[in-house]
Amino acid sequence: MRTLTAGLFYSVDGVVESPNLWQFDSFDAEMGEEMGAVMSRVDTVLLGRTGYQEWSGYWPNAGADDPFGGFINPVQKFVASRTLTGDLEWQNSKLMDAPLEDFVTALKQTEGGEISVMASISLVRQLLFAGLLDSLTLMMHPVIAGQGRHLFEPTDPVTRLSLQNSRVTSAGNTILSYGLRSE
Repeated sequence: MRTLTAGLFYSVDGVVESPNLWQFDSFDAEMGEEMGAVMSRVDTVLLGRTGYQEWSGYWPNAGADDPFGGFINPVQKFVASRTLTGDLEWQNSKLMDAPLEDFVTALKQTEGGEISVMASISLVRQLLFAGLLDSLTLMMHPVIAGQGRHLFEPTDPVTRLSLQNSRVTSAGNTILSYGLRSE
């Protein structure tokens, strides 16, 4: 069975939206190593409609020497959307042909490398609470964002997690990976 992961940049006050507005200079070499390790394992990416539309407008035009552009453009991408139809323009992108949880359950049964949710807070939440997400990595930057969307909401159910891995970088980032705690 394939592993489903997600990683989000996270502020101390829990903001995950628009990290480009609050990351500043804390993206250090160790964070780059972590991102490189993820890219080496992932061969399938899941995106929501909003993330797809934002990224497909930027990454196909990124320079050939950009490491993330070199990863994200050719990788297989599946997009969850209730409003997009037809063929998608971004290289190797397809709409999911079943409801999200059914699609991901079937995809995890196929051959291949790691599957990663990217650029979608709502997909991460839905897949975590459905029990389909094997690992959630929060890359906490030493900053209080003050505003922006949080990953978790006050109405979320109590959900117990187990720490899978942790690392503190020289710039003060804390990289924490969690899985659902088995009862």
